[in-house]
Amino acid sequence: MKTPSIYIVILVLLIGCKNEDKLTLAPQIFSGENCEGCPQISINIPQVLEETRLAENINSSISNEITSILLFEDTDNSQSYTIEEGIEAFKKEHREITKLYQDEVETWEATIEGDVSYEDKNMLTIILASYLYSGGAHGYESIRFLNFEKKTGKKLKNYELFKDEEAFKNLAEKAFRKAEGIAENKSINATGFMFEGETFYLPENLGFTKEGIKLLYNQYEVASYADGPIEIIIPYESAKSHLKGALKKALATTTFED
Repeated sequence: MKTPSIYIVILVLLIGCKNEDKLTLAPQIFSGENCEGCPQISINIPQVLEETRLAENINSSISNEITSILLFEDTDNSQSYTIEEGIEAFKKEHREITKLYQDEVETWEATIEGDVSYEDKNMLTIILASYLYSGGAHGYESIRFLNFEKKTGKKLKNYELFKDEEAFKNLAEKAFRKAEGIAENKSINATGFMFEGETFYLPENLGFTKEGIKLLYNQYEVASYADGPIEIIIPYESAKSHLKGALKKALATTTFED
């Protein structure tokens, strides 16, 4: 008679085979000091656990992105920042503003949540949703996609995803017009959008999801704050011919779950 331990071993082997293309990730949680007037900070993001150069590159890129969110600016990719350094910089900025406007400064807040949006043997996409408040009528919400090439751990820029970015942009504009009810012979701003020069352009943030490539315009990017983020999905079947070779091949062999 087989013992229960044998079944456990078999189950572990089956799970290992099923997830052999997936990285091992675990939540990494940070929080600020719990004191009156201190910035309220909550950060919960995935961290790659493998002790490899790939994991190091991905984790470092995520940390840099978190720091850029906390500082409201782009960080220098040639320098590595820890999340702790980003938090300290956020708190320092709050202290300096408090010294200047002691009676006017409200409690600052920074909330950042991260998760895996997509993963196959070649690609990993992390989505970061953030909310920052540093005074004023309302805070600022944003969503960022980080697309990584798993072979090197390199964070890919948008243009590096496509063999012909212009062709993909044309495809995206047709999908955008259809989703927003904008006729092809009308200005892209005909229904109230605010594309500069009345010319359609891809958003700063686009990433891989189970449903397709998501194009996401954050608040103020092409519409007012009240309109919230604007997003559309380009199905992989439509998009894959515009992707670079390795990405196109990976999608062709990937089974997407509901």
